Amino acid sequence: MIQKFLALAVFLFVTGCQPSSSPMPHAAPRIHAFRLAPGEDLREEIQRYVEDHRIEAGYIVTCVGSLTDWQLRFANQPDGSTGTGHFEIVSLVGTVSMHGSHLHLSVSDGEGKTIGGHLLEGNVVYTTAEIVIGESLDHRFIRTEDPQTGYRELEVETRR
Repeated sequence: MIQKFLALAVFLFVTGCQPSSSPMPHAAPRIHAFRLAPGEDLREEIQRYVEDHRIEAGYIVTCVGSLTDWQLRFANQPDGSTGTGHFEIVSLVGTVSMHGSHLHLSVSDGEGKTIGGHLLEGNVVYTTAEIVIGESLDHRFIRTEDPQTGYRELEVETRR
């Protein structure tokens, strides 16, 4: 439910359904949908798709599927953690851009125990990963070093 609300909020934002000082009309978002096959790496393949399609301001609308391995970095931890078995993808959220992406994943095991964190490489698809990405044609997402956080953080630029 929360993922649907967030997807709607992002959709409303990128389609211009908010106050704007610009008289220029907003471009309709572009939708990308694709499927990953067993054995593919979730993060690597999403980033490859984003780069191949030159997406500059994308956002995850939805993702469902399963993994045999997960690799996540938990909040305020320097290193990743891993798990092996069979897991359902219950949530994937974030921003994607050929200039850098930021994604968070939640997975659940066969008993419904759920874990989530920052998506790293090493998340191997078990049966499928069905992914829908929305793309704003009015914006560009870039990542620059933020002296306050020490991380490459999101900056949103207006195109045109």
